[in-house]
Amino acid sequence: MKASVGVLALILALAAQPASAQEIPRLSDGRPDMNGIWQVLNEANYDLEPHIARHSMQMREGPVNPVPAIPTLRLGAVGAVPGSLGVIVGGGKIPYTPEARALKEENAANWVDRDPEVRCNMPGVPRATYIPMPFQVIQSEKDVFIAYQFAGAVRDIYMDNPGPSQVDSWMGWSVGTWEGDTLVVDVTGLLDGTWLDRSGSHHSYQMHVVERYTMTGPNHIDYEATIEDPQVLTEPFTIKMPLYRRMEENARIMDFRCVEFVEELLFGEWRRTPLPR
Repeated sequence: MKASVGVLALILALAAQPASAQEIPRLSDGRPDMNGIWQVLNEANYDLEPHIARHSMQMREGPVNPVPAIPTLRLGAVGAVPGSLGVIVGGGKIPYTPEARALKEENAANWVDRDPEVRCNMPGVPRATYIPMPFQVIQSEKDVFIAYQFAGAVRDIYMDNPGPSQVDSWMGWSVGTWEGDTLVVDVTGLLDGTWLDRSGSHHSYQMHVVERYTMTGPNHIDYEATIEDPQVLTEPFTIKMPLYRRMEENARIMDFRCVEFVEELLFGEWRRTPLPR
């Protein structure tokens, strides 16, 4: 009789859970199983802030209204920026200091020459998550590793805290812990050479990022990243977006050897016989 009551209680408890919680795949230790290929579906890489669609990723003053800058003019619609309500929690803009806001705007006006993405620098955190290419989570009961298609970037998330980073790097130093079903990743040691988007959103070497990965179903992860940077921000801010599982039968991350792709841009002028530029 007691066994029957126990089984009934378990059935009732499971029935009381949200359907998505019941469907979350889990490892043998009960943790959510995030293994797979994931990708965002939004405009965050263009601009984290709310923005209307605009002609180009780099603009200049026109006779009446701003027009595409000369370096991006011939990209036409391919170089345009789609509008977005933004991904900053609570809406609004990144809380930059006045000096940092001025630098963001200056960066945007010189996008093609300054954006690290153009030159194939590793994207850093959190931008690696929402750059428009897939990434793969490789997870076991003890380890979490993330490989990104863009620039071959990788992150080893240390679940057994080895202490602070001894050196800054493009992808930083990631230490993970579990808060219930949420993977919390504390990221420090980030080089200041990365941007947060294509609109000139920059940071300093003091940036500290706390990411939260929460599975909301078998094919969705709720992603949050809280960013603090006392050198350029007046207060921390949080971005939030869903991650979607790539569902193709043969889904995988592919080679994207953008280092080789930008050789002509970076070094073409040094050819013995330079090509037209």
